[in-house]
Amino acid sequence: MAEDKKELSKRHLYEVEDGKLVRKREACPKCGPGVFLAQHKDRVSCGRCGYTEFTRK
Repeated sequence: MAEDKKELSKRHLYEVEDGKLVRKREACPKCGPGVFLAQHKDRVSCGRCGYTEFTRK
């Protein structure tokens, strides 16, 4: 079951458009490509290094 969740999460991170792979989420500016920022209600954050950006309304 853990593998099913892992595959499900990958489908939410990438999309194929015109035969090219498109990343749906923003990458961490400190860690680089391949480490995505988690989207929360009021912020985006990196689980690896702790980088956080707060969103304004």
